[in-house]
Parts: sequence; structure tokens; C-alpha cells
Amino acid sequence: MSILKVARLGHPVLRNVAKDLAPKEISTSETQRLIDNMIETMKEYDGVGLAAVQVHVPRQIAVVEVANNPRYPQKPEVPLAVLINPKIEPLSEEVEEDWEGCLSIIKMRGKVPRYKEIKVVGRNREGNDVDFVASGFHARVIQHEWDHLQGKVFLDRMKDLSTLTYLPEYSRYWINR
Repeated sequence: MSILKVARLGHPVLRNVAKDLAPKEISTSETQRLIDNMIETMKEYDGVGLAAVQVHVPRQIAVVEVANNPRYPQKPEVPLAVLINPKIEPLSEEVEEDWEGCLSIIKMRGKVPRYKEIKVVGRNREGNDVDFVASGFHARVIQHEWDHLQGKVFLDRMKDLSTLTYLPEYSRYWINR
């Protein structure tokens, strides 16, 4: 497996809508290697999610996992999942604002409103259909990665840029607020 180069804010790949994968593409060795490398890259940088566009591949693939993550120590665990061609649907209008960071916007955090509960459909790495409900932090992570696949970053969702902060200032001034 390989650690992939992560695109940073300003790279055009982050602002384009990723293309769907055809069902026959999912099982190819190229796609499976990409998925393995994305998981390895996400873990290497202590991410809780990673979209293919973030590693310069404009395809509808995202990986998510929250397990003993030092960037999000108080967040509940989320099992490793691979989402291909995901679609999301809010299950209510209830929104919660919380802190987010991004491997493409390093060393910064900001408060982002997200739906508290969403329905997720798509395919897994075996090409099987997935259809589940995610809530809380799990829903937040999926929405963050889904945004990447739509050419958006968390800054686009922020209602108030006054919470945008570098990590040292976040730790010093914001973490207990």
C-alpha cells in the first residue's frame, strides 16, 4: 500500500464534481488498490474520512472510520466503511453546528452546521448496495466527504467565519467553549 499525496485548498481537483464509477469498475484491481491506498492515507494523517478527489482522483469514492483518533478523541467510534457513488438525504431539518477540520485544509478548524441524521445509499467496495442511517458525528463525517465529492469544502458550509481558527488557537481559546 502507498500513502497518497493529499490535494490542498486551491487545487482545482477539490472544486470539481467527481464522476460516478460504473458497477464493473468497482472490482478492478486499480479501484481496489486506490481504496486500500485511501484507507492507508486517511490513517497516516489521522483523518476520519477521505474522498478520492482529495488524492487527485475525481471519482465518487469515500472512506470513513473513527477509531481512537487523536484529532477527535471524544468522538464515538465509526467502523471502517467504503462508500462508492454515495447519495445522502437528510431525515429531518434538524441541524447541529460543530467543529470540523480537513486533510486538505491543514491545521485549521471551523464550526460547520450539518444535518443531525441522514440516509445514505450507494455501494461498498464489493459493489453491494448499502442503505443505512447515520446520525451525530457519523453523519457529519459522511456529509463532509460527500461535499468533497460535490466539489465543496467545509469552508463553503460555514455560516460564520469568525470561528475559523488555526489548531494552536483552537486548543488555547475554543476547545472548552
